[in-house]
Amino acid sequence: MTTEVETVGPEELLRYAEGVRDVYARAFAEPPWNEDPAAADEYVRRLARDVLRPGFTAAVSMSGGAVTGFATAWITPEVFPADRSYGQVAEALGPERTRAWLCGALEVDELAVAPEAHGAGVGAALLEAVAGHAPGGRCWLLTSVRAEAALRLYERTGWRRVDVPVPGKAALVVLLGPGHPGGAEVAAGTGGR
Repeated sequence: MTTEVETVGPEELLRYAEGVRDVYARAFAEPPWNEDPAAADEYVRRLARDVLRPGFTAAVSMSGGAVTGFATAWITPEVFPADRSYGQVAEALGPERTRAWLCGALEVDELAVAPEAHGAGVGAALLEAVAGHAPGGRCWLLTSVRAEAALRLYERTGWRRVDVPVPGKAALVVLLGPGHPGGAEVAAGTGGR
C-alpha cells in the first residue's frame, strides 16, 4: 500500500484526531517514552489549543485511508515560554542562544509514526513537510537522548544536536534544523554555553 504525506491546516488535522490519537498512543507507548493511553487523550485535547498557535503547521501520512503518522509545528514566541520543558531548555542554552536560535523559529512539537510504518521514510517526509519552509531556515526541536531511532532520523536528515544537556530527568536534547544559522556554530563545537 502507498503512503502519502500531505501538509494540512488546523481544521483538517482536527478531523483526523482519532487517527492522530491512535498513532500517538502506539508511537509513545514504548521506551523511552512509556506513556499510557491517557497521554494520547491529553495530547488530542492539547492539540485543539495548539492549532491556534501562530504559524501552526501540520502534516499527516495516510495509507489505505488510515493515519500512519503526523507532525506538528509552530513559531516559538519572541518571549520564550517557561511552561512545559521550555524553562529547562532556556537554562541549558542560556538567554542569548535561546533568543537567537529559538525565539521566532519554527518549533517541531510532535512527530509520530505508527510502528508498522517505521523504516519506510515516513518520519523524514513528515519532518520535511512541516519544517522544510521554516522562516530563514530556523527550526528546532526537543527530544530525549534515549530516543535513539528518532535521533538517527534527525541526524540523517541534517539536524544538528546541540551538545548541551537539558536539565531534568527526561534527558532532553535540542536539535537545530539543517538550514538553521546556529547549526554552523554547533558543528564548529562552539554551540555550548
